[in-house]
Amino acid sequence: MLFLLLGGIGLFLLGMVLLTEGLKDFAGDRLRQALLRFTGKPVSAFLSGLGVTAMVQSSSATTLMTIGFVSAGLLTFPQSIGVIMGASLGTTSTGWIVSTLGLKFSIGTLALPLVGIGAFMKLLGRGRIAPIGVALAGFGLIFIGIDHLQEGMAGLAEAFDLSQVPSTGFWGHLLILLIGFAMTVIMQSSSAAVATAMAALHAGTINMEQATSLVIGQAIGTTVTAALACIGASVPARRTSLAHILFNLLTGVIALILLPIFLRIIAALESADLLESGAIALAFFHTSFIALGVLIFLPFVKPFARGIEWLLPHQGSAFSRHLDDSLLSIPSVALEAVWRSQRDTATALLQRWQSLLDPQRKTQMPAGTWKELEDSLESCKRFLARIPFVADNQRDADRRVSLLHSLDHMTRLVHQIQGGQLTLVSMLSDPVLAPFLNRSLNSARLAGEALHTPDELPDGLEKLEGLSRTQGQERKQRRHELLQETASGKNQPEGTLKQLDVIRLLDSSSYHIWRIAFYLISGEPVDSKGTHFTLDEYSNRSINHAHGSAPPPAG
Repeated sequence: MLFLLLGGIGLFLLGMVLLTEGLKDFAGDRLRQALLRFTGKPVSAFLSGLGVTAMVQSSSATTLMTIGFVSAGLLTFPQSIGVIMGASLGTTSTGWIVSTLGLKFSIGTLALPLVGIGAFMKLLGRGRIAPIGVALAGFGLIFIGIDHLQEGMAGLAEAFDLSQVPSTGFWGHLLILLIGFAMTVIMQSSSAAVATAMAALHAGTINMEQATSLVIGQAIGTTVTAALACIGASVPARRTSLAHILFNLLTGVIALILLPIFLRIIAALESADLLESGAIALAFFHTSFIALGVLIFLPFVKPFARGIEWLLPHQGSAFSRHLDDSLLSIPSVALEAVWRSQRDTATALLQRWQSLLDPQRKTQMPAGTWKELEDSLESCKRFLARIPFVADNQRDADRRVSLLHSLDHMTRLVHQIQGGQLTLVSMLSDPVLAPFLNRSLNSARLAGEALHTPDELPDGLEKLEGLSRTQGQERKQRRHELLQETASGKNQPEGTLKQLDVIRLLDSSSYHIWRIAFYLISGEPVDSKGTHFTLDEYSNRSINHAHGSAPPPAG
């Protein structure tokens, strides 16, 4: 009996893992893109989570993916709550498969060929045939496991009298709820725990009241995976995990309080021949109480989110909040997290630069100190170095190089500003510097706008490039004029050298700002007219930038 039970649970778990992994590998990035694409409003985020979970048959997979997306900044926290609710409801689809097919028909033997066919597809198939084979083998193993669970539960009903376990009263239901919670924690799969409860109900080992309490506990127990995933994670990840825990916990408490009403509704439907008793009725209950939780909480997603944000306020640097170690297992998402951190850092850097150049902006305290900006760039550098390199993924490779370029330009710009800001501030009223100051201010303003309106990429980059080129040409011309005037005695050498230092700083800053915007805005390098180039082509492309001693324009 124990061998059958353990083997049945093991086969079911293995089948769920193979089915989930096979479907995820088959869908690839399209699954992640689908989750991101349909998460605008709470309802669409809910439907997105519901659809993805029903497809991959794993709420844990959807939850972990969502936590990663929130950490990377791809999803907002309120959006993630909608996805989590959808995942909780989507996972109830497994119960319907088990109750309508796995228990109603003994198809374990018929499922054996699926395992064989799937294994051959995995071993001999190429491309997308292999993951489909894995999913097919997993699907077959699920039903073989259910057959063994049925046999084991029949033996358990004969060996043990579970009628002594209380099935009525609040404390009786609470005890069985805790047993269901423990089952999910041990199995690390609410679907396997629910399938076990259905097999026990089908075999007569437990009654309907005990089964409903088990399922409530199992729904709460599935939050353990999310809780483990947020250990040492970023604040956004912990918030998402807490939202998952609170939603399932509060929904479970509501279901436990309303359990007598649910049981009367189920009995009435069974009496009217509208619902089949046993496992199908249990699947109906599972879906019903999760759906009730969604109906209660979905309209209040934003207040719910604000409450969790109050419980878990953001700590540490705002610029590096996206750099969560849990993202390293998904390189494309980890690169997106680095991009978002660099964009936030660049935005703050541009604000500080404008506050230095424009005395009227002094009263506006820009975000982030120079030390915070340096720390953020250092965090980006360390995190980028840890992202695994995926062979044959040219898009990620190009993006990695673009991020390195923008990181290099931001680091250089921060160091140059810090080195020359005292001289710059002391000469802001010098009329000789006015045209250079205006162009630098315009560069910073245009770059800030471009970073948050990437749809206007060609026009914005063209203007930035034009300002940088003009700045370089004017610097060369003005340098020659200032040196001539100083040699003739019109200017003092000390004042002229200070002017030249500031002009070089303003020229170099315009160049770095252009390149920062260029590499952060474009996923793949594009020129000012929107023409796409590979990185090698762009590196070999002559820009003919008139900067003299400035950094090489190809960078």
